[in-house]
Amino acid sequence: MDGEGLTVEFKRCENELANNVFETVSSFSNRYGGYLLLGVEDDGSIITGVNPASVNGIKKNFVNSLNNPNRFAPTLFLALEEAEINGKIVLWCYVPPNSQVVLFGGRIYDRTEDGDMDITRNSEMVSQIHMRKSADYSERKVFPYAKDKDFDFKRLMPIVRQLATHHHSAHPWEKMTNDEIIRSAGLYLEDHVTGQSGYNLAAVLLFGRDELILSCTANYVTDAICRREDLNRYDDRLMVRTNLIDAYDQLMGFIAKHTLDRFFLLDGVSVSIRSIIAREVVSNILVHREHTSAFPAKIIIERNRIVTENWSLPKTPGRIDPNNFAPYPKNPILAQFFINIGRADVLGSGVRNLYRYTKIYSGGEPELVDGDVFRITVPLNLSGDGVNENGFVSDNVSDYVSDKMSDNGRMSDNVSDNVSDNGRMSDKTSINAHKQAILAYLAEHGEIDAATTAKIVKRSPATARRILAQLTSAGIVVSVGANRNRNYIVAR
Repeated sequence: MDGEGLTVEFKRCENELANNVFETVSSFSNRYGGYLLLGVEDDGSIITGVNPASVNGIKKNFVNSLNNPNRFAPTLFLALEEAEINGKIVLWCYVPPNSQVVLFGGRIYDRTEDGDMDITRNSEMVSQIHMRKSADYSERKVFPYAKDKDFDFKRLMPIVRQLATHHHSAHPWEKMTNDEIIRSAGLYLEDHVTGQSGYNLAAVLLFGRDELILSCTANYVTDAICRREDLNRYDDRLMVRTNLIDAYDQLMGFIAKHTLDRFFLLDGVSVSIRSIIAREVVSNILVHREHTSAFPAKIIIERNRIVTENWSLPKTPGRIDPNNFAPYPKNPILAQFFINIGRADVLGSGVRNLYRYTKIYSGGEPELVDGDVFRITVPLNLSGDGVNENGFVSDNVSDYVSDKMSDNGRMSDNVSDNVSDNGRMSDKTSINAHKQAILAYLAEHGEIDAATTAKIVKRSPATARRILAQLTSAGIVVSVGANRNRNYIVAR
């Protein structure tokens, strides 16, 4: 490994986290972002490794400290990833730059080539950070005349708490007041350049009533178009001008309406591949775009592809390579908020998810190109090849098992062992067409009995009961009732 630098920091941390780890997180956030690696000597020459018995405790301490408003302001949602190098465990994390000045323990740290520097008492350097961030991130713009009555906090805050706690158990927002959530998420700022204080553009976009959003950013719109039959105009269109929380649901619904759903069994759970792809596409166009631009953001569903376009402020223009790119958040406050409510993942994972799951969905690869206009193209296979009549991916397509794949796109050894000689997946990683048909019926009707199962799979009642027993044993469905009144529902 090369040594430390402006965007790379090594720490030994064999058994516990030291405070200087969090100083580095703060300094990376305040400068250009960077990679933090635990279990490596400072010069990168020796991999000391993290004690396996301490890994879970270190991970938990890291997340809890970043989410503790008494330690970090604003709070951050980052997680340590685990890697094995030369038989030793290394924990790592990419820390993205933040559009706010991030304080740790009430102190401000900045990153230099020599490491982390406490600049709290250096008013000139603190002012430079504020000016740099104000110039780079429009989401920080303060609207001092936006008042509580202009926001839909009463309706949206319970939704936000529910999403946060559903995706991350014991999320700190569960017990926070509305004001505490707003401030910990960086939605209320004091602008040290203008001297103004108030709700910023990120708060307006997340919680503002439609008229407030229109007042603060007159050109804000996401234009969703389905152009499959009428190629000169459109078959269906949805103009979304509401807050980002509701906009996400509306755009997800639009994609669901006009694309084929496909399911895959991952870790014993039937997963909608279309929903995963749509989530990445929608969260990107809502969060990672320049909202002050007059260029309308677009989602276009065509016969064989989905295309998105949004205005961008590119740092490294060109096609994005999932194996070699440096993620850079265009709106860190919004990105962090979506991560907290489970509608986005840690920065950079969305690109990798698109590549992995698109292979499952259509067998192709997406294309992401950054420029003044950021474009995503996701190929579709609407002919239904490799998909049965119920929308489930058939066995011969299941060579692509997304989060069982190695970085080079090939199956890892522990998955390939479950592939039989004829190239079909064994029962350990796939379900047969009969079980898929049952799950499709359950998705629509909510419950099923043995008699209905026999009709769907066109087999004897005894075979139907055996298939239902297999699904029950696998924890995919549960039975309710007894004997002739026994029904089956999807396991929760």
